[in-house]
Amino acid sequence: MTCQKAIGVAKAMKENFGEKLDLKIHTKDSEEAKAYDLRGSTTVLVNQEQAARDIITSKEKMEDFLMKLKT
Repeated sequence: MTCQKAIGVAKAMKENFGEKLDLKIHTKDSEEAKAYDLRGSTTVLVNQEQAARDIITSKEKMEDFLMKLKT
């Protein structure tokens, strides 16, 4: 459930930020994910750093988090 919720939040952020956000969604068994030491079933990386689970599952918190990155 958390994974699907995080994917939904990610897609909503892509809609909000458009071309300003480079979004790629990969499953943990994908070739792209093998380059990372992923320990959880749901992991979101922002600028190569893992974002907290409470952020990645909340549209409001994720939008706030991304807005703060711009400044």
